[in-house]
Amino acid sequence: MKFLDRDHPFFASPVRRWVTVILPLCWAGVELWMGSPGWAVLFAAAGAFAAWELFIRP
Repeated sequence: MKFLDRDHPFFASPVRRWVTVILPLCWAGVELWMGSPGWAVLFAAAGAFAAWELFIRP
């Protein structure tokens, strides 16, 4: 079982894929703005991982 499976029926809609990527990246910006760089890096990594799994990975 994969952490993010692009073939799962939940991710059939492109909107859900985009929200899964954009939401953690936006939250990383909020954390950085609030002065928490550790949490910002964590959420940015989660968003980057989601982008890799859902859009970039062959």
